[in-house]
Amino acid sequence: MLALAACQPAAPDAASQASATPAATGADAGIVVSDAWIRETPPNAAVAGGYLTLRSGAADRLLAVETPAAASVEIHEMSHEGGMMRMRELPDGVELPAGTEVALKPGGNHLMFIDPVEPVRAGQSIEATLRFAHAPEQTVTFEVRPLTGEAPAADEHAGH
Repeated sequence: MLALAACQPAAPDAASQASATPAATGADAGIVVSDAWIRETPPNAAVAGGYLTLRSGAADRLLAVETPAAASVEIHEMSHEGGMMRMRELPDGVELPAGTEVALKPGGNHLMFIDPVEPVRAGQSIEATLRFAHAPEQTVTFEVRPLTGEAPAADEHAGH
């Protein structure tokens, strides 16, 4: 139940309040990472959902995410099968087509931070390293947002 709670769609306000400020950039590597955030966890949660947007100048693939803040991070896919929402790990990562934004977001492809070292609380920041098939690795800072999915907007043009 907690795993699915971490994957549920954000509250309606979250999309309009999402930060458009890049969490990290790798323009020289051809990959730009923006709007990296993690949903706050309830006490004793075994997982936390993580989200971000990737834009690659050349075809690439996000292969792995590592952080000292969790035992592991898995890249997951959400799909509808037989009227049920299913979640599964993508062991080969996520394809990043050239010139296309790929959003890992609630209700879709996303990151699962497995066994956080400590509870994930709104207002915190969590650093993680993204590993790609071709581009150099990047360190990204994830903003922790409240369970409601609402967070202060970084600017008035956020969410597009």
